[in-house]
Parts: sequence; structure tokens; C-alpha cells
Amino acid sequence: MSDYRAPIKDMRFVMDEIAGFAEIGQLPGCEEATPDLADAILDEAAKLASEVLAPLNRLGDQQGCQLTASGVTTPKGWKEAYDQYREAGWNGITLPAEFGGQGLPDLLGIAVKEMICSSNMAFSLGPLLTTGAVEALLTCASDELKAVFLDKMVSGEWTGTMNLTEPQAGSDLALIRSKAEPQADGTYRVFGQKIFITYGDHDMTDNIVHLVLARLPDAPAGVKGISMFLVPKFLVNADGSLGERNDAYCVSIEHKLGIHASPTCVMAYGDNGGAVGYLLGEANRGLEYMFIMMNEARLGVGLQGVALGERAYQQALAYARDRKQGRDALTGEALVSIDKHPDVRRMLMLMKSRVEACRAMTYYTAGLLDRAHKHPDADVRKQSLYLAELMIPIVKGGSTEMGIEVTSLGVQIHGGMGFIEETGAAQHWRDSRITTIYEGTTGIQANDLLFRKLMRDQGATAKVVFGEVYATAKALGASGQPELQAIGQKLGASLKAWTVATEWLAGNAKSGLAGVLTAAVPYLHLAVTVTGGWMLGKSALAAAGHLAKGEGDAQFYRNKIATARFYADQMLPQAAAYAETTMAGDAALTGCGDELFE
Repeated sequence: MSDYRAPIKDMRFVMDEIAGFAEIGQLPGCEEATPDLADAILDEAAKLASEVLAPLNRLGDQQGCQLTASGVTTPKGWKEAYDQYREAGWNGITLPAEFGGQGLPDLLGIAVKEMICSSNMAFSLGPLLTTGAVEALLTCASDELKAVFLDKMVSGEWTGTMNLTEPQAGSDLALIRSKAEPQADGTYRVFGQKIFITYGDHDMTDNIVHLVLARLPDAPAGVKGISMFLVPKFLVNADGSLGERNDAYCVSIEHKLGIHASPTCVMAYGDNGGAVGYLLGEANRGLEYMFIMMNEARLGVGLQGVALGERAYQQALAYARDRKQGRDALTGEALVSIDKHPDVRRMLMLMKSRVEACRAMTYYTAGLLDRAHKHPDADVRKQSLYLAELMIPIVKGGSTEMGIEVTSLGVQIHGGMGFIEETGAAQHWRDSRITTIYEGTTGIQANDLLFRKLMRDQGATAKVVFGEVYATAKALGASGQPELQAIGQKLGASLKAWTVATEWLAGNAKSGLAGVLTAAVPYLHLAVTVTGGWMLGKSALAAAGHLAKGEGDAQFYRNKIATARFYADQMLPQAAAYAETTMAGDAALTGCGDELFE
């Protein structure tokens, strides 16, 4: 497995040119996020990623986690790496200073998170869920609970989890059976079993804070009757020290295709009299609160697609430059490195361009969240939140699907050696395969995009995005530069396909629901394809501007334009096909009755 090098130059370019880091640094509470501080943080994070976490990635995949009589043990070196991560303050980089965090913008934090995930995805999952749990507690926990738990969770001294899924209730949370019985002292006794709980138990910290969905005795049926409870692994004494062990145990860990070093636990609550839990927020609003964690997690999982795609690209490029085989088709030179072969170059460019497009989408969304949380203008906050919420299913669904395809291309470039575990190429694909499933499958992201985001304001937010894409295409066309004009032409055509498909969906949402549901995932792919082209079109414009001024790294900027052109030629034409597939939704399943599947 090749070494990992954080793509800091591209990260900074995207932060500055796409997400508006300078503007975000002017927001209230973000004044310390200067360019110099950003450079220092990214440099230090890159060292942690490459020197501490990346060397453990393969070892963790091979060793995995073990369930022992005393609990779950992580692979060799895991705890020591986590101690380094925590002691350096990385866990709280974007979390509130009030509770010991650094309060830096999400945009800066997401670049750090990408490095951590690229270097070692299995390691990164624990901090990801802890950050999501902190966000949920900030929103709905009482001041008393915040005082007990938040400082230690922000610092990473304690980790957090989210417990939704049950054996009979996968994505359909209306089927949850876990229950919580009120006690005279104001606490609750929680009973039930949860599955697929990431880092549900481990040996890296002294305590784990579980956020658990369960029903009160008088709760209404369905999702409206779900409450959320804080259930610690160890109870906490009045002086802040750890007390007795709570009735919350890992009873097994799953044997998985990938992310072997991330313990995926089956958690049992209340097998020995009831797990002590504390109600978070109001009764029966648990799903609403959990979605706070879910949005945080969905953006983080989208980032995993980017991170794994970057790691696979770096490894495939290193292998292609080293592996010598065949003749150069143009020069006739014998025994050349395979990166000289046109089809290998095509695959490498597909990897590079798609990773860069999805990185830009993800960072752009993080910047929107910074504005939504901290902009002084209420109208800007509202619009930024709506735009971010529209983007999250595009980022989550699109970047994770991209991650699977790009890591698969990485295996392909390695040829037969890619199918051999020793090269490490297969691990990236295996690790990526879960990303389109957890935190909501691609189908769930597509339905979320259509019904919760696109149609909630009659498409007003989507029209804002369409207007921005149009402005980018127009600017490219007016540039006077053939390369940029070609990108603009393809972007404009793909935007037309997206708008036509959107109008079809809006017109058929009520009368042809089955067709719209069938079309949801193709429509998501359409949105991802065009949005990626928009991001790279903006990148090309920015790069051309720097070249015109004669500033910066000229080769880097020329590469940005070439990458955008490749994406425009190779990816944007697919938008028309996705639009046609979307609008064929009504007819897609005609004749596909149950007998067809016999």
C-alpha cells in the first residue's frame, strides 16, 4: 500500500475559490480562522495523517477488533494513535470553545477530517460519531447534562454513538421496539437491542455516551412516538468521576466486508434490570433530534467517498508510474510504465476529476453550514441552510457512489495485482462499499432530495442553484478562451437536462408517484453529475484568473482547467441520459410484476 500525502494545495484551492474561506473568516466567531492559521493546521493534520494513522490502516484491516470478556479491543496501536489525536485537540477543532473546543469553521474542519479519513477510514468513524453526538446534545440536552458530558466529549476523552437500527427495524424507524420506563428519580430504564452500532464498545476511552432511540410507555405509534435518551457506558458521579457500570453491553461484533478495525456492535440494553438513561429534549421528538446527528453524519459519510477516492487515486497513480508493461502506442517505445497507455490515463483522469468534483461539492456545503450558523443576516442564514440541506443528499449519495466506482477503478489499474490483498488496492474498495448504505442508502438520499428538499419550497432553493450553474456556464462561454468555452457549452447543456427533468418530476409528483420514486436515484445521479461540472467549471474560471494575473503555481492552474475539461467531455454528456432515464420513470417498471422475479 502506497504512502498517503494530503492534497493540501487542492484543499486550499477549493476552500478559497469554491467555498469562500476568506469570507467565512469574517463571520462572527470565525475571526481567528486566518489563512496562516489554516495553513498551520492543515500542515499539522497532514503529519498526523501520514505519519501516525496511515501506517495503521493495513494493520487494522488485518487484525480487526475482538470481543473479549472485558469488552471490545481495537487493533494494535489504535489506542495510542487515538491518544495522540485527542491530546493534540483534533477532536474539538470545530466544536464550541465554551466546552473546550476551538470553534473553528466547519470548512477548515472538513479538510482535516478528509485527511483523517483518507489515511485511516476505520479510525475516523469514532470521532465522526462523537462530533455528531455533541451536536445533538448542544441542541437538545439540559444544562445539567451538558455540564456533565460535553466537555469530555468535545475533548474526545469520552466518545459518542447513535443507536437507531434494530433487528426488525432497518431504515423504517417506525418499527422500533426499544422502550424506556420512567423512574421516580427522573431517570429512565432503557430496554432493547440495537444493531450496527459503530464504535458501540472499544478500549480507547474510559466512557462511551450512547444516544438511543426508544419509546415511552404512552408513546403514540410510528415515528411520532420515538424519544431519544442519553445512556452512558458508565454512570457519572456527582463529582464527575466514573461510577458503576451501566446495563449497556456489546454482545457481539459484526464480521464485515471492510472497515474491519471499526467495531460494529450489537448492543443490548437492560438485560440485567435496565440501563439508566436520561431523556434528551422533549418526549416523542427523538427522531427530530437524531436527524441533527444524521445530517452531520451524512455530510461526513459523503466526505468518506472523497477521502477513499483520493487514497485510491494516489495509490493507482503511484502503481501506474512504477509498473512497466507494453509499448507506448504513440512512440512505439518498449516496456513503458502503464500510465503512458491511453486507457490507463483515461481511468486515472476519471478518478482525479471525480474526486476533485466531489471534494468541491463537499467543501462548498461545509461553507454553507458556516454561513447558516454564523452569518449576522438572518435571511442569509436561512438561505444558506436551505442550500446546505439541498446539497447534503447530493454530497452523501453522489460522493459515496463515486467512491465505490473510483476505488474499483483503482483495482482495475492494478490489474491482477489489484485483486491481491497485499497491494492494498482492494481494501479501499472494501472499505468504501458500506458508504452508500449506512446513514441512509442512495435510494433514501434520492427520496430525501426529491421530497424533503426539492419540493418543500416548490423548488425555490433548487432554482437558486440552477441560477448559479447558469451564471458559471455563461461566464465560461464569455471568457474568450476555447478551453473554458467548451466547458461552458457542456455545462449549459447538462443544466438544461437537469431543469427539464426537475420540471417533469414536479409535474408528476402527485399523479405518478410510482414513476417519480422509480426515477429518484437516476435524478440524484443527474444532480450529482451537473453539480460536479458546476464545481469544476468554477474551478477552471478561478484558475484562468490566476494564470491571467501571472500569479501562483501556473502548472497547478493549468491542471485544474484540464481536469475540468476532461470532466466536461467525459461526464457531463451523461446528464442527458440520466434525464431521459428519470423521465422514463412511469414506464420503467411496466410489466415488471412479481412473476418477473420468480
